[in-house]
Amino acid sequence: MLNQSHEEVNTYLELVINHITEAVQVVNSEGITLYYNKFAAEMDGFQVSDVVGKHIFQVYPSLTLETSSIMKVLKTGTPLLDLQQTLVTSTGKIVSIMCSTYPLYRNGVIIGACDISRDITKIKELSERVINLHSELLETRTSERKKTKLLERDNSVRYTFNDIIGSHDSIIKLKILGQRISTNSSSVLVVGETGTGKELVVQSIHSASSRKDKPFVAQNCAAFPATLLESILFGTVKGSFTGAEDRPGLFELSHGGTLFLDEINNMPMELQSKLLRVLQDGTLRRLGDNKIRQVDVRIIACMNVDPEEAMRNKELRIDLYYRLNVVSLTVPPLRERRSDIPALTAHFIQMYNRKLHCLVSGISDESKQVFSTHLWPGNVRELQHTIEHAMNIISGPVIELEHLPTHMRQGKELASEDQVTLGESSLPIILSNVEIKYLTQAMEQCGGNISKAAILLGIPRQTLQYKLKMYNLCSSEKANY
Repeated sequence: MLNQSHEEVNTYLELVINHITEAVQVVNSEGITLYYNKFAAEMDGFQVSDVVGKHIFQVYPSLTLETSSIMKVLKTGTPLLDLQQTLVTSTGKIVSIMCSTYPLYRNGVIIGACDISRDITKIKELSERVINLHSELLETRTSERKKTKLLERDNSVRYTFNDIIGSHDSIIKLKILGQRISTNSSSVLVVGETGTGKELVVQSIHSASSRKDKPFVAQNCAAFPATLLESILFGTVKGSFTGAEDRPGLFELSHGGTLFLDEINNMPMELQSKLLRVLQDGTLRRLGDNKIRQVDVRIIACMNVDPEEAMRNKELRIDLYYRLNVVSLTVPPLRERRSDIPALTAHFIQMYNRKLHCLVSGISDESKQVFSTHLWPGNVRELQHTIEHAMNIISGPVIELEHLPTHMRQGKELASEDQVTLGESSLPIILSNVEIKYLTQAMEQCGGNISKAAILLGIPRQTLQYKLKMYNLCSSEKANY
């Protein structure tokens, strides 16, 4: 072991801490700053020398004993995790942070505190802008309706069931079931791979429901940190955290209408429990509030992963799943409804003829062959982007093979060769082709026995079943257990 002095170790530690992208501040038991890294200085608009040796109230005059997480931790000796604070520095800069503050002990006595935080100013501004836009939009529509005494459809909703293109049995069943459940207010869980058109289905349900003239509000649960997402969904009251104002959340803004929660499995588990309470009794509390508020909102949630897998991975609460899964809709991947590719192709050609002022009449036989054999890992969205790509470079009335993206023209080689050149295809497509190859080989080698093939591949049997279904590689008649 190297024999280094205490001073050398401190030098290394300081170099490391000054290179991390989080603000670090250490104070003594009286609240005097002992250490303040460069990232913290940049975030707050200070020089390090402006802060070290000063009490935190000198540096952040907007804080008090009640609102300062550092002073609370020094008083209680209990860590405070993932708190949201808005600070005004002595230079007048307003900074919104997400911080965790830890007490520092020596021989059982608290000697200081360490605060680790990150700047969420821009994210907070964006979240407030989202809520304000929803509020302004709702107020404008309410005002217009009062003037005209007419109820107009929510302009944010563009799709109906007529916009779901396809005649495959799975699509017909999806549309029939979707229209049937539109007549009630039960929660709905929509499951499907990325690009299959889940939001189109969600909007169609809202458009066909008795809530169609009420708000439709969409929120991606993976877009914001946990604390911000909580305030976005449930709202805040003044004083719930430093800088907080009385503000309704998306639940209140959706009152009477539909709240669409995308990527619900990316919602933090603690928020999932709060969502469960709203679903069960239709009530909520704003962040930091004691008042219970009643809301009438239909929840439609979406996932792009298998719910059972999400529950096994502790990404989705079991009780929330069963509460959301009152009605479940599965949007099939494009590879399982290949008979719809010609109709979808014609639809997108017509769409981009209008947008790009083109006169494309169709695609060549060679392009049709590629379309019929391509795996479509990006589903309908990939098909749409493929048509858009072709119509941006086309010079004639027919989309030829040369107008298709490189990875599609080389699809056969990618599916059969072990070696591929990076840059010739996107990573998801390469991985999908390799996975399909080995799944197929394992099933053939094991005579269609899923349990044996799972052991051979070193994955759980349920995972293999899910992947076989996902890639449409094996029907239940061919597979055995």
